[in-house]
Amino acid sequence: MNSEEEFYDAVTGFDSDNSSGDFSEANHKGPEMLDLEPHQSNKTEKHNGETEIQENGIKRHRTSLPAPMFSRSDFSVWSILKKCIGLELSKITMPIVFNEPLSFLQRITEYMEHIYLINKACSHTDPLERMQAVAAFAVSAVASQWERTGKPFNPLLGETYELTREDLGFRFISEQVSHHPPISAFYSEGLNKDFIFHGSIYPKLKFWGKSIEAEPRGTITLELLKHNEAYTWTNPTCCVHNVIIGKLWLEQYGVVEIINHSTGDKCVLNFKPCGLFGKELHRVEGYIQDKHRKKLCVIYGKWTECLWCTDPTTYETYKKNEKRGSEPKKKSSEEDIKSENDEADDMPEVQDTVQFIPGSKLLWRINCRPPNSSQMYNFTSFAVSLNELEKGMEAILAPTDCRLRPDIRNMENGNMDVASREKERLEEKQRAARKERAKDEVEWHTRWFHQGTNPYTGTPDWLYSGGYFDRNFSDCPDIY
Repeated sequence: MNSEEEFYDAVTGFDSDNSSGDFSEANHKGPEMLDLEPHQSNKTEKHNGETEIQENGIKRHRTSLPAPMFSRSDFSVWSILKKCIGLELSKITMPIVFNEPLSFLQRITEYMEHIYLINKACSHTDPLERMQAVAAFAVSAVASQWERTGKPFNPLLGETYELTREDLGFRFISEQVSHHPPISAFYSEGLNKDFIFHGSIYPKLKFWGKSIEAEPRGTITLELLKHNEAYTWTNPTCCVHNVIIGKLWLEQYGVVEIINHSTGDKCVLNFKPCGLFGKELHRVEGYIQDKHRKKLCVIYGKWTECLWCTDPTTYETYKKNEKRGSEPKKKSSEEDIKSENDEADDMPEVQDTVQFIPGSKLLWRINCRPPNSSQMYNFTSFAVSLNELEKGMEAILAPTDCRLRPDIRNMENGNMDVASREKERLEEKQRAARKERAKDEVEWHTRWFHQGTNPYTGTPDWLYSGGYFDRNFSDCPDIY
């Protein structure tokens, strides 16, 4: 076998001889959608003495981290942030205790957790249904941030992350292409050539006294190759509150516009700010319109829970009846969201779930998190698996892959003092390399992405140069 085949075996647990053929329906479903009998899902066997696989051939990814989350209760972020009010935070060094054991490149990869929505979009013949699935995917991409108040590690210049999931039908590659300003570029493709998902992200972080705001910048593009369609959008703004004192809580707000550049259809989603008394916390409302600005459907829900759609007439009638004092119907299939702030330290109370409008169609529902998620930085099951490093993978991965970062690895293993020292060492090594390049008047050259223009928006973007999965890593920089 060649090195790429060996990598597929190591990462996915599939026999690489079968990896290039057609995929069964189960291969394109998320883990929660696999049609398994109960006894099948629990039986496992050892593959080559190392990788554990299920009877259906799908690799079992780990379900917990090696060590529980480190307590932040004895540390004060105020001592660091009090001099940074109104400033951009990407240049501020934060203690490792405020991190989570993932790189920002791995956090970006969490967009792929609900990839079944892309598969739905590819399968629909109706462009309206495709836009509905894409809108649900855009909302689901930020859902993993719910209660994730830890800061991902800033990627080092030249750092990369790859992920191949044959059970979900995609592979993914990202690279830190700029350090100041910090820019992360990513590219993903369906293994059966049905979609391409790519973009570049450079969030602007600011501290406003009691909160930290991450303003998204950069374009996200999804191409559905079968339908010759391209969709673009930008993520909403994310804000973490009570960073000085009180219970940390997070909200997303801002207007997200998803444009179908082939049909002219547009989806406008309003991620509502919390507002007074927390009435609008986590709510998303919007609509899909055609190129003539005719509303085709209304979308509503919460980015922390679920997303529904209905026709505009039904929605307007419901809202009018609601204003007249009619009793709204609630979807009670999930427990009411309860306030986590018993001491009322500026955390808005949320006691109602999404109000269900009769006749609505469910577009997406958030995955349940592991029962021990609170001890694992509130990671989803998908996030828990991202930094997994199995025996033999080190020889296959690029030497710049996040999994090989010693500070993140030690933090994940609970070695906080070692992780802190390694973080300082890596940052100093990066500074020294930058000074050396400046002294020799040598420019930094990215390896897997290049600057260009987004073909659909005409705006500056970082585009995939190709070749990563040929696995020629001889000229990769030594960053660790």
